[in-house]
Amino acid sequence: MSQSATITAAAGPIPEGYVMPAPPAFDSVEDERRHRKEQLAAGFRLFGRFGFSEGVAGHITVRDPENPEHFWVNPFGMSFSQIKASDLILVDHDGNVLHGSRPVNRAAFVIHAQVHKARPDALAAAHSHSLYGKAFASLGVPLDPITQDACAFFEDHGLYTDYQGVVNEVEEGERIAAAIGPHKAAILQNHGLITVGHTVAETVWWFITMERSCQAQLVAMAAGVPRHIDRETALQVRGQIGGHYAGWFQAQPLYDQIVASDPDLFD
Repeated sequence: MSQSATITAAAGPIPEGYVMPAPPAFDSVEDERRHRKEQLAAGFRLFGRFGFSEGVAGHITVRDPENPEHFWVNPFGMSFSQIKASDLILVDHDGNVLHGSRPVNRAAFVIHAQVHKARPDALAAAHSHSLYGKAFASLGVPLDPITQDACAFFEDHGLYTDYQGVVNEVEEGERIAAAIGPHKAAILQNHGLITVGHTVAETVWWFITMERSCQAQLVAMAAGVPRHIDRETALQVRGQIGGHYAGWFQAQPLYDQIVASDPDLFD
């Protein structure tokens, strides 16, 4: 069963004439660029709403539709909760600012440039120092299949165990990219979480639900010894909720909320 069919099945009987939503297609590069930037700005607002900010740390990127080797990212030192589409800057893989008047976080292009380089399929990537993500990352272990939501990451996230301080060198960005491998995410030991996806919305959703899965496992471990979902079932659930369309679709209610509450993000 395809990912869209799986989500459709989860909805129950579909009213006649109703069409399940899907990521939009565009007739021009300009329209697609505008959409990606607006999605990125909305993603930052969601990160701010969920409390994922920690000083100037954290970044989400999306490839430019015309020049895929360039990517849009947040300006260095700007609050997630105030970022507008017009504030985003365009950088290349060497960190040169091609559009915009503010600098880029060095760690952003060091990490994201290497992730995008290693994963041509990854349109977007997200990383921040969220509370439960960095707490769980200190354990140096992968997420366990102890909840339905955590199964989205079962055997589909990497573990980077070579933390060497603030990421300033390309070589460490390469090692982080290698740790992600073909997966949708990685836990960066003593650091935090990173996710990738085929759309900004999917990427943001993986980060949000991975953060919550880290929180759930920490709480469960504090209370006792969590029981694991068996491997066959965990893989089945991952097939139902862990694909690209499922990630995009599950982000839509959050995007609807932030667009309604923060219409200035489109400015």
